[in-house]
Amino acid sequence: MPTNTLQENKMGVMPIGKLLVNMALPIILSMLVQALYNVVDSIYVSQISESAVAALSLAFPVQNLLIGFAVGIGVGVNSLLSKSLGMRDQEAANRTAGNGMVLMMIASFGFMLFGIFGVRPFFQVQSNVAETVEGGIDYLSICCIFSMGVFMQVLSERLLQSTGRAMLSMVTQGVGAILNIILDPLFIHGWWIIPKMGVAGAAIATVIGQWCAAFLGLYLNEKHNPDVRFGRAYAKLEWRTVKPILTVGIPSVVMNGIGSIMTFGMNQILQGFNETATSVFGIYFKLQSFFFMPLFGINNATISIIAFNYGARKPQRIVKTLKLASCAALSVMIIGLLAFQFIPDVLLGMFNPTDDFLVMGRAALRTISWSFPIAAVCISLGASFQALGNGIYSTIISLGRQLVVLLPAAYLLSLTGNVNRVWWSFPIAELASALLTLFFFLRIYRQKIDPLYRQ
Repeated sequence: MPTNTLQENKMGVMPIGKLLVNMALPIILSMLVQALYNVVDSIYVSQISESAVAALSLAFPVQNLLIGFAVGIGVGVNSLLSKSLGMRDQEAANRTAGNGMVLMMIASFGFMLFGIFGVRPFFQVQSNVAETVEGGIDYLSICCIFSMGVFMQVLSERLLQSTGRAMLSMVTQGVGAILNIILDPLFIHGWWIIPKMGVAGAAIATVIGQWCAAFLGLYLNEKHNPDVRFGRAYAKLEWRTVKPILTVGIPSVVMNGIGSIMTFGMNQILQGFNETATSVFGIYFKLQSFFFMPLFGINNATISIIAFNYGARKPQRIVKTLKLASCAALSVMIIGLLAFQFIPDVLLGMFNPTDDFLVMGRAALRTISWSFPIAAVCISLGASFQALGNGIYSTIISLGRQLVVLLPAAYLLSLTGNVNRVWWSFPIAELASALLTLFFFLRIYRQKIDPLYRQ
């Protein structure tokens, strides 16, 4: 590929404000569609029964871990690919894409095995309600056995994002999510020759959307992404390429794994009250995605921009990116805080709630949302850890927030016998996360960003 293509990459020359909007907005739009399909999925499932909602809530830890593996490998590919392009090393960029695809296939095979052998024991440990257990088994088995689709979808999206083609990434994710939204009612409730499948139908609609998005994403990379080339030679695993991918990616996987452990633990704590508490917790996660998805969209764009400009040795662009990303993220989460404080009944009313569900859900949304502004700043600054190859900092922060602080706090508050006090564990944990984030950011700034000014 001609060298001037790399020299003119917009991530190194476009004004930061315009670049951040240019890269983040398509990702945010696609993630909002993703959030919408998650909510629509739960709306249709809530029409079956509260046990069906509980089944999806109990399945969430494994789903989150599955997505975590895909995104973690994708983040590693994203960081190394952006850095390689910033250094004008085309061969390294191609090896990154090929090795990333092989790693995705290996990870998906592991989840296929879990889908066949591990799903039933997983649900039997968590619940003794037959409808919840059987619905959860049907749903999670399908999602795991056919997980190759989501792994390839995430890889293709990350390759497009890393090379500055966020609009094409948005198209990929948007097509998958919209297809899922269309298919959900058809497979859940049945239509014409399609039988009524209940919770299993939601899973089938999900994997169809993921596979279609994967095929579209790979096609777009092949035809419209000249910065990356696929080939058999690049698919051979090489430690010099795999190591930096895993160095950045494994902490991200571990963070999602920690999140899955936290969710599993919270489900067990809430099951000690009743199944309604578990369902409320699951619905909260669906609703908060409307605000955290845009936050992660900003974060994804920030990682690519910082990694590219670190490779290009442009510290001013790195610092300005972090400032603008933090301001944008804080604005989004303040909107989320206001929505959860003032219109919780409107949000919860979409899920066919009982009176008990509505009362409990209202308290949960209003309490947990106080953590949103703090999370905005923490996640924005945390983008620098992954982009600059110090993903272990993010792992330590996530570990401290979710396992060292949140779960113990939730358990101790549950001993009061009042489920509404359990929700305060989230703001408490976010404050601890803020302290750790600030400490590590100052450290990485001194070690990696400040020296660039002197160079």
